[in-house]
Amino acid sequence: MAEHLLEVRDLSVEFHTVHGIVPAVRNVSWYLDKGETLAILGESGSGKSVSASAIMNLIDCPPGDITSGEILYNGDDLLQMPKEARRAINGARIAMIFQDPLAHLNPVYTVGWQIIEMMTTHGMPAPQAKERALELLNRVGIPEPEIRMNAYPHQFSGGQRQRLMIAMALAFKPDILIADEPTTALDVTVQAQILELLKELQLETGMGLLLITHDLGVVAEIADRVVVMNAGEIVETGAAAQVYANPRHPYTKRLIGAAPGKGQMASTARPHDEPLLRLENVGKTYGQFDALKGASFCVMEGETVAIVGESGSGKSTLAKTLLRLEEPTAGAAFYKGRDLFAMSPKEMFAIRREIQMVFQDPAQSLNPRMSVYDLVSEAWAIHPDILPKEKWRDRVAELLMQVGLTAEHAHRYPHQFSGGQRQRIAIARALALEPRLIVCDEAVSALDVSIQAQVIELLDGLRRDLGLSYIFIAHDLPVVRDFADRVVVMQGGRIVEEGPVRQIFDDPRETYTRDLLAASLDPDPVVQAERRANRRKKDLTPA
Repeated sequence: MAEHLLEVRDLSVEFHTVHGIVPAVRNVSWYLDKGETLAILGESGSGKSVSASAIMNLIDCPPGDITSGEILYNGDDLLQMPKEARRAINGARIAMIFQDPLAHLNPVYTVGWQIIEMMTTHGMPAPQAKERALELLNRVGIPEPEIRMNAYPHQFSGGQRQRLMIAMALAFKPDILIADEPTTALDVTVQAQILELLKELQLETGMGLLLITHDLGVVAEIADRVVVMNAGEIVETGAAAQVYANPRHPYTKRLIGAAPGKGQMASTARPHDEPLLRLENVGKTYGQFDALKGASFCVMEGETVAIVGESGSGKSTLAKTLLRLEEPTAGAAFYKGRDLFAMSPKEMFAIRREIQMVFQDPAQSLNPRMSVYDLVSEAWAIHPDILPKEKWRDRVAELLMQVGLTAEHAHRYPHQFSGGQRQRIAIARALALEPRLIVCDEAVSALDVSIQAQVIELLDGLRRDLGLSYIFIAHDLPVVRDFADRVVVMQGGRIVEEGPVRQIFDDPRETYTRDLLAASLDPDPVVQAERRANRRKKDLTPA
């Protein structure tokens, strides 16, 4: 009998590129037992997802090449099995859920068809597969499964799509479930629900859960043991609580030190007589749906106002409406005393240089065909009165250095940078017009913790040096705690609570705000264990 359910021994993977051979994973060894949750923790490029891809035979060879090692499932080496044997195991005995379910669900087929197709491919008769699909949808919490089976992926929320991926993965009650960043793009309450669902399903089936993540809070919430990876190598391993409390390797210490939510909160709001921006009863309707309902708040000079809430609460709609990317249906937005909503297109064009936006995904917001120089200087081509063309090159170099890059980066293209570097380029582009207010829409949510900390530090430094104001839209509450002066809490298109960051985090008035804070994950496993105990106690208390 095999010693472990799954064991990886001395695995090495490299990729052949035009620039030479890149070692992605080097002599990695770890194991997973039945009923256990093992987290592989590391930042982008650490090799954690490559390890998981090797288990599922998802590495394209070439350009990838598994140069050494064994992957033992119940004692049998997956790397030595013929393709037919691997195909019988993948999906049925070892299943996987991915970070972005929308990219992995086929948009032209109903979700029911896709779940059934997975089971019939592995030999289950169609009537039995349909019955099992309904059972799975009901188990993972999809309402009205008989009706929703006939819906398409785009007709579900992000959290529901991840539930669909879990349902598909659990179709054959696998021995091992690999979850690759399953909650990264989800808001805090949905993240908590997905993690709780995974734990419940693990208790029911006894499966081993392999969790790939860069989020220390997720590790604290669900993992029994953790493997820390950096630059393709394992630098530390142990029980999750022990690694957090007594990290040995400098990289692990740096990763834990970068976790947000432990810094000093802003003590008081910034005193100013007149707000830079004042929103009054802003509304936005799509057909019969009210996306925004009477939103009102102010932003002072040099202040950061965070807007938090679940997906669908109206945060991004508010930002787009403020910038007139969406036209409001009610209310007013006074910027320096002038109503943005009453301005003509010509007036709005002139004012846009003072209000800029940084989006969540710079890979999508930066044109891949434009060099960094072209991306940053484009603002001056649109607003030619800001800077003479002969000064563009020097100013681009200045802006890049201001955001922590170098002048040499100006001639590269977006795909040649990491996620954190691309976000710095997006910030440099926003700064090109010398704005007074920057709207950050989930600008750091997809970044690794250390990169996230660097970008937040950069934004805070720019606020101090240039007197900038921010509207900071986020679902990551620890980041908000460290960065914001005031917090606006939204639910269902309404502002339900607003106040200084210390008051919102230490003494929230609304039940919804308290629930949001309770769902937020702490990187300390001991703290998370206490929170789980409190949640269970609350669930057992009669209403």
